[in-house]
Formats: sequence, structure tokens, C-alpha cells
Amino acid sequence: MPRYFFNVRHRPGPAGLARDPESEELADANAAREYALSEARAMIARDRLEMIRDWMVCTFEITEEASRHVLTVPFSDTVPGHEED
Repeated sequence: MPRYFFNVRHRPGPAGLARDPESEELADANAAREYALSEARAMIARDRLEMIRDWMVCTFEITEEASRHVLTVPFSDTVPGHEED
């Protein structure tokens, strides 16, 4: 199964990317998107971080083991009606 890294972009530039050091094994990119949405919901609900004032501007920048970008999942996609097609 492929490994996906769920890096959190919370502002522009290199300092605005929190890298995922662990990764998750998931079946495919669709499963990675669903996992990202679930994690985003959990982070919005439980995490209060000084460096992140607005979770809705954050994104998961998902990469695979070779650091190839797979997809970007905006945290705002957790809100019904805000998903991009």
C-alpha cells in the first residue's frame, strides 16, 4: 500500500508548512483525501494553536514517499457546500 504524508500549509512560504514526519498507509489518493478531511475536522474541533488563527485557510499538501505532490485538500472542504469540484 502507498504511504502518504499529510503536510499542513498554514501560511505562505517555507516556514508556513508543517511537515508530517510519520505518514499513513492508505489504498489510494481517494482514501488519502477522505483521511485528510477526517483529520482536518478533528484538528478544527480540538486543536487551538497560536500560529493558526483561521483553520479555513489551511490545506493539507499530500505527498507520497518520493515527495511527489499527490493532491491538496483545503480545510474549508470540511464545510458542506464549500468543496471545489
